[in-house]
Amino acid sequence: MKTRQLGRSGLEVTVLTMGCWQAGGAQWNDTDDEESIKAIRAAHEAGINFFDTAEAYGDGHSEEIVAQALEGHRDHVLIATKVFPGNYTAEKIAQSCANSLKRLQTDHIDLYQLHWPTGQWGTPVVPVEETMGAMVKLQEEGKIRAIGVSNFSSQQIEEALQFGRVESQQPPYSLFWRSYEFNGTLQTCIDNGIGVIPYSPLAQGLLTGKFNRDNRPQGDNREGNALFKGETYDKAVDAVEQFKSIAEKYGVSTGNLSLQWLLGQPGVTSVIVGARNAEQASDNAKAAGFQISDEDRAAIDRIGRTVTDTLPENPTNMWG
Repeated sequence: MKTRQLGRSGLEVTVLTMGCWQAGGAQWNDTDDEESIKAIRAAHEAGINFFDTAEAYGDGHSEEIVAQALEGHRDHVLIATKVFPGNYTAEKIAQSCANSLKRLQTDHIDLYQLHWPTGQWGTPVVPVEETMGAMVKLQEEGKIRAIGVSNFSSQQIEEALQFGRVESQQPPYSLFWRSYEFNGTLQTCIDNGIGVIPYSPLAQGLLTGKFNRDNRPQGDNREGNALFKGETYDKAVDAVEQFKSIAEKYGVSTGNLSLQWLLGQPGVTSVIVGARNAEQASDNAKAAGFQISDEDRAAIDRIGRTVTDTLPENPTNMWG
């Protein structure tokens, strides 16, 4: 699978990243550890070398599953994880990193990310100078190779850059969620040589076509997602129907079409896509194997905007 350099780090990551949020179990329905392990291994067998997790995913359970799935392959993969904003003091970041290293069964983390801006989700506000200082120290100690951020605004990225090099930004970004593109955050990343690794590129499953007006996901985090509410959800269902004819031209699913569209967007380095089982992981990998014509890319963009036009101006958080 094709690789791209992440920021200026020298890390060569595949254009698709295996997202491991589901492997944590929490906030998702019907997850199974054995299936998660098979999915991660299938992604690796399909050529993916980059795996993304976080300490917050199942209170570290996702990291443990990643370690089990990749046992014996550590020298051939790159692992990214994240520290939760409740742990942004220097002392807590050091401890969080130590805990993640233990759960991941490794002596270094390739990309260590600040999961949300400080103060998010009711966490204490910690000066970015202290937080970034702790991250740089971990880097100097060899415990992490590169520093990244997630869900940051342009201003927050620029503030972090005053105290250390940031190699990546992880935003929610898809055909149905483009606020980071419209509000200038992506341009800030491009201007500073920061790689963009979008998460939720399938709009939490909406772009796969498995949902309709009579079949909405229930009982998990998607109930609070703005894309699954009211007029926006109805527009999304209609848009996916229109994508199907374009996907058929390339012999792929609407999900793969959506992933390949995102891979062609300026500034995007690698797209993070999750899977519940090996079949989904193998199918996702097909998205790296074709190219969309300029004409079809324009049509996809036009259809996608019928959904984004229903959202509030410049939203940054899909969950309110």
